Amino acid sequence: MTIDSIERCHMDERTLILARISALVAMDAPAISYLAHINPAIKAEFTVEQLQDLLVAIAPVVGTARVMSAAGHIAQAFGVALALAESEAEAIAQAEADSRTAS
Repeated sequence: MTIDSIERCHMDERTLILARISALVAMDAPAISYLAHINPAIKAEFTVEQLQDLLVAIAPVVGTARVMSAAGHIAQAFGVALALAESEAEAIAQAEADSRTAS
């Protein structure tokens, strides 16, 4: 569904990520839903400050409770993303060390 949505949507990457994150906040999505949007947000050069601005902008519409819930879920998603990246970096470093030892 995501690929179809992206192919059929004529928004630029930044507008698309703004719309998707706004929708996630509005529906009180879990952290895993935000996790799926971290890489696209990075590719679109979406900054933490812009994310904060987005949350401030939509707060009057979706409510403070949803925004605070989203902030917690976003923080969890970033934590998972960082842990995954760290684990991947360690695996790469170990593979490189193993290949040097084998040579």
